[in-house]
Amino acid sequence: MTAGPLVLGIETSCDETGVGIVRGATLLADAVASSVEEHARFGGVVPEVASRAHLEAMVPTIERACREAGVRLDDLDAIAVTAGPGLAGALLVGVAAAKSLAVALGKPLYGVNHLAAHVAVDIVEHGPLVEPTMAMLVSGGHSSLLLVPDVTNDVRSLGSTIDDAAGEAFDKAAKLLGLGYPGGPAIEELAKTGDPNAVPLPRPLVGSPESHFSFAGLKSAVQRAVAAGEHRPEDIAASFQQAVVDCLVDRTAIALGNSDAATLVVAGGVAANSAIRRALAELAAREGRRFSVPPPWLCTDNAAMIAWAGAERLADGLVDSLDAPARARWPLDPAAEKVRGAGVKA
Repeated sequence: MTAGPLVLGIETSCDETGVGIVRGATLLADAVASSVEEHARFGGVVPEVASRAHLEAMVPTIERACREAGVRLDDLDAIAVTAGPGLAGALLVGVAAAKSLAVALGKPLYGVNHLAAHVAVDIVEHGPLVEPTMAMLVSGGHSSLLLVPDVTNDVRSLGSTIDDAAGEAFDKAAKLLGLGYPGGPAIEELAKTGDPNAVPLPRPLVGSPESHFSFAGLKSAVQRAVAAGEHRPEDIAASFQQAVVDCLVDRTAIALGNSDAATLVVAGGVAANSAIRRALAELAAREGRRFSVPPPWLCTDNAAMIAWAGAERLADGLVDSLDAPARARWPLDPAAEKVRGAGVKA
């Protein structure tokens, strides 16, 4: 068996209860219990529903992960958990479970930043990051450009969203079009039969000198297009997706032009979108940078990335105390100047 510490990771930042187990660089188990169907009837995640679902799923999911990995809890070397950012109640369930395991087993605890873990998970598939790396993080609540000299100790913000993130925009656009939740896969599927140039939609902040993002105005434009009834739903979906792609490519190109990072890593749930992956890969090729993106199943929220990030912290000798809090807001770069906007993300 591959050498290295045996680390169990717990992920409960939103609507999926994930438990992953890694040994060294080898993924042994990635068990997931999703509550997405419970949220679909509301058109989005309901925090209280998510928290209760995590409570019900936690012990069975831990047991399933151990069975898949062929290990016992006593075999573990460390416990890692998403400590933030995310839904406060959901995070508390995971953090409490992780602390309980750490105390009962006498193992060290590692509180992981969910956003850093999205970047770190690329290591599982493609090996160590070539540092410094530039990371485009596009998840449900975050759109960020990051310079990553060291994924466990030094992550610097180059740009972030001033209102809606790309994932939120996908969900809201899908709801306006009468599609299901989550919106990203639904929009991507409908867009396959649409004309991306059919509906004139804005590209907020495109051409501006800083690498920040804004998608609230784009979502409002989709709302007006739907209300007007002049375009086919598939054309609106395709035009919306293309607008998001154009915004992400433009913002990333600005950041790459100001950086000597040799690699562009794209991470987060929205990175599962094939149009976004393709467009950013083409940008990296034009800029002469290496391009890397995890497979789609590692882009969305998962506990494999938490276990791996915990293993990295263990290797660096970073141990958290048992009073480490769950943090609904946890910026990767606390020193970064906050962007100004109507819905600034903390």
